[in-house]
Amino acid sequence: MDLFEYQGRDLFERHGLPVLGGGVAETPQEARAIAERLGGKVVVKAQVKVGGRGKAGGVKLADGADEAQARATDILGMDIKGHTVHKVMLAETADIQEEYYFSYLLDRANRTFLCIASVAGGMEIETVAEEQPDRVAKIAIDAVKGVDEAKAREIVTAAKFPAEVSEHVVDIAVKLWQAFVAEDATLVEVNPLAKVGDGRVLCLDAKITLDENASFRHPDHEALVDQSAVDPLEQAAKAKNLNYVKLDGEVGIIGNGAGLVMSTLDVVAYAGEKHGGVKPANFLDIGGGASAQVMANGLEIVLGDPAVKSVFVNVFGGITACDEVANGIVQALALLGERGESVSKPLVVRLDGNNAEAGRAILDGANNPLVERVDTMDGAAERAAELAAAGK
Repeated sequence: MDLFEYQGRDLFERHGLPVLGGGVAETPQEARAIAERLGGKVVVKAQVKVGGRGKAGGVKLADGADEAQARATDILGMDIKGHTVHKVMLAETADIQEEYYFSYLLDRANRTFLCIASVAGGMEIETVAEEQPDRVAKIAIDAVKGVDEAKAREIVTAAKFPAEVSEHVVDIAVKLWQAFVAEDATLVEVNPLAKVGDGRVLCLDAKITLDENASFRHPDHEALVDQSAVDPLEQAAKAKNLNYVKLDGEVGIIGNGAGLVMSTLDVVAYAGEKHGGVKPANFLDIGGGASAQVMANGLEIVLGDPAVKSVFVNVFGGITACDEVANGIVQALALLGERGESVSKPLVVRLDGNNAEAGRAILDGANNPLVERVDTMDGAAERAAELAAAGK
């Protein structure tokens, strides 16, 4: 989960990192009130999760409350690379003398953590690395040892920070690592990390990505979610503890096991090429315990997508036997009917593995006109794509 800059600034402040005073506003009037509280000149910055705000006109200086209100009026509602600005952050201005770059990130390729630091801040670090590689230091961080004062000094030396700011940067490096670990982040980036006129070094920007797999340890992170950007079906699925991702297609997918569901997406996409470019509509893994309630919840979510024209239920019985899954499908359709849910879209079901024959017999015996059983994965994908194309 990527954070907005104002959320990152607040997180930095909670962890004792040096930031400027600021606030976030959703209306020009709120922006005016924040500017009055901060006093004097402020910078008004569009809050969107995309780069290039400044070039797009989303970052403006304001000399006082009246001008802050006017600049907020200009920025709110702007479209920046397809992102509509709903909030602006107002922050105190600073007399910047020098700009640096500093980040910690998860280095997946090398299965470790990495620090990237440079005295050439304020620019895209990729550009600096390409054009001035000697000005970018990359230091591997041991996950067990982390960043203590000694490691921080190693980083500062490697990046060639000026002597007059080295102690400031060492302190920031240690605290930034502590924040990185405490919040289960995969990225914390400060650009610019700036030396200002009075000699202090401040974090003037914050780019943070949190690991959603660790959200169970951070109930407070729920408040950081940008609800306006979350698909309502994904929200509903999350409330039902379902592993669901909305895609742009017409064939609803339900399977047991992430690997099987990923394979199902591929075979449906391949089959769909012959039927007008039909594609998978979602990823939905109901896991190993496909009870009637779980299946009903899954079907409710998938059928709730108006783009879905057919559903492919692909199950390989293992710990959960296919006869249990088949009973779950039959009971799920009955449960949806009892709830008053209108089920009118065709379901193609493929069962294989443990007790597959018994499961197929249960579906055949139910004789539900909406359920069509196909014994092979490729054949079921072909049929689901065909039905979806016919329903478009």
